[in-house]
Amino acid sequence: MKILKQNTKEGMMELFPETLDDLWHLSHIINVGDNVSSKTTRRIQDNTGDKLRSDRGVKKTFFLGIKVENVSFHIFTGKLRITGVIIKGPEDLIPLGSHHTLEVKLNTPLIINKEKWSNYAIKRVKQSIEASKKLSAIVVVIEDDTATLGLIRQFGIEYSGPINGSISGKRIKDRNRDKNILEFYQKVVDAINKYEDIQNIIVAGPGFVKNGFFDYLKDKDKELAKKAIVENIGTGGRVGISEVIKKGVVEKLTAENRVASEIMVVNELLTEIAKNSSKAVYGKSQTADAINMGAVEKLLVIDKEVSKNNLENLMDIVENMSGEVIVISSEHEGGEQLSALGGVAAILRYPIS
Repeated sequence: MKILKQNTKEGMMELFPETLDDLWHLSHIINVGDNVSSKTTRRIQDNTGDKLRSDRGVKKTFFLGIKVENVSFHIFTGKLRITGVIIKGPEDLIPLGSHHTLEVKLNTPLIINKEKWSNYAIKRVKQSIEASKKLSAIVVVIEDDTATLGLIRQFGIEYSGPINGSISGKRIKDRNRDKNILEFYQKVVDAINKYEDIQNIIVAGPGFVKNGFFDYLKDKDKELAKKAIVENIGTGGRVGISEVIKKGVVEKLTAENRVASEIMVVNELLTEIAKNSSKAVYGKSQTADAINMGAVEKLLVIDKEVSKNNLENLMDIVENMSGEVIVISSEHEGGEQLSALGGVAAILRYPIS
């Protein structure tokens, strides 16, 4: 993410999203009621004489602004859609006051106008800038002649693959088998090398293929091999990637891994709740009371709830009292557990009754 322009007096910031993570951050920065402007494409009905054209009209691209009513980020398609009422645009083409959905695209500037930028929103912009093009880890699950990649991003896990080879079974006589194995390994290496600034690589699988691939990595790409470890798991594919995450392998490799650290802090919350120590609260009402008492050490908020129920003000209060605000992604197990507790909870500095 880049900041192209900023006017704090007018509450304006022009941002330039560069990665999928940036779109995820934007989905939590943009709130209902904000004004958002960007280039967009809309199908415009064309009149020819007195007759309306029989087709669906012509697609035209222009700059358009809307007052936001809904924001949605689709993790599996990587699309960020913002729906609202049109407040700015070419009036000869579109009527002001009608509805439109902006599909935010990578490498396309986006202007956001807020009445007030909260500390949380500004912090989120800074986080996205710092994390630009940075992958915490790649999990490579490999078995037989199939490999699947799990990209550990800030919003959760993004899957890539499968990558397939053409390797015959051991019992089948094939003089090209060894050559096909090496070609398959290289395809996997090429897929990994598409990503920049990889912090860690976990090579995992249920059999011995992972070891063969790791040996190939040490021979052909020593820089990648330095970042890699081998992990044994019971199955392949996406289920295997989930097994790696649950074993805590990524958490051990990097403290920067957002998914692992979020799960860890949710587990810390659940432990306090289970102990009945009065050092944990959950639900908006009880958590707000603890915040107003200055008792909150860590505030946990599910990402989908940030823009609702005036939570940004509560988050600002916690930070102003030297507490820590942790936004938990709803796209992993820890997020699901927090959602079940009402989406808002806190670990306290001291017990309260």
